[in-house]
Amino acid sequence: MIAVALAALLLPLVRQGRESGRSRGVFALTLAIAFALPLSAVGLYLLVGTPAALNGVSAEATQPLTMQQALTELHAHLTQQPDDLQGWMLLAQTSAMQHDPIAARDAYDHVLKLAPNNAEAMVGWAENDSVSRSDHMIEGRALDLLKHAVLLHPDSQRGLWLLGISDFQHGDYRNAAATWRLLQPQLEPGSNVAKAVAEQIAVADARAGGTPAEAASAAAPAPQGAALQVQVALAPALKDKLAPGDVLFVYARAETGPPMPLAVARLDASQLPANVTLTDAMAMTPSMKLSSVTHVFVGARISHSGQPIAQSGDLEGNAGVVAVDSKAPIKISIDKVH
Repeated sequence: MIAVALAALLLPLVRQGRESGRSRGVFALTLAIAFALPLSAVGLYLLVGTPAALNGVSAEATQPLTMQQALTELHAHLTQQPDDLQGWMLLAQTSAMQHDPIAARDAYDHVLKLAPNNAEAMVGWAENDSVSRSDHMIEGRALDLLKHAVLLHPDSQRGLWLLGISDFQHGDYRNAAATWRLLQPQLEPGSNVAKAVAEQIAVADARAGGTPAEAASAAAPAPQGAALQVQVALAPALKDKLAPGDVLFVYARAETGPPMPLAVARLDASQLPANVTLTDAMAMTPSMKLSSVTHVFVGARISHSGQPIAQSGDLEGNAGVVAVDSKAPIKISIDKVH
């Protein structure tokens, strides 16, 4: 097409030039341009273009990526471009959503190497470090990062909330209440979140105001509120995969929101089949308990490592989402390998 267009334009000019007495050199140069330009265009397209696109878009290319394929591509991208801050943030947030706090913490660590004062990454690292621990404590580096994040951004809601939880976990109820009071002005008055924070402040104030003996008593498990009866059994096909020292975790977590369990029980897997009652007293933090939600996801996992975070080879099963006020026994068959 380019050659035809050039011929249509150049031939009349060449003819006119020869009639006016111009040399054949001009004619040769014109022909060279006419043939070199389209050849150059084709070569350039083959070098930097996408010739396959001329064949149309394949059906395979139109298929949407699965989450695992997207994560694989993101990992490959970050291997090639390890300085992509936004890529590491995306990986951290996605890993947290997929209930993989160790991977999320590792990704946030990469963010902090690239941007040491990234408050969002500091809070994310601390939160996922807590979730990945068997005791869910917020201390050490996690606590240091939270303090730094709140110092940089005093209006960090997640930072203030987690910092207050750390104080509460360590028995520093006065500071816990003071930290959560800094959070209150940022919350919508009358919202469920505002009510929950107010309740936790009241609990912390009550514990801070008592004598040491009273505080110790208050720190003991509260009277049972919500309770779920769970019956767990191991599928016969997986019995040969049970090993001495395996640990059984039975847990309930919110249907949506943070992956931290609202109640969790730890037993020796040799006790299977087992009956477990999950209650408010088994909460990891005072505000995140069974009675704080209406529906929970109930699951069970046999861990070969003894750690609550799922690892390859662990045995799993779940009852799906159930109502917290359910009175009927919830049955779980551990019938899958992670």
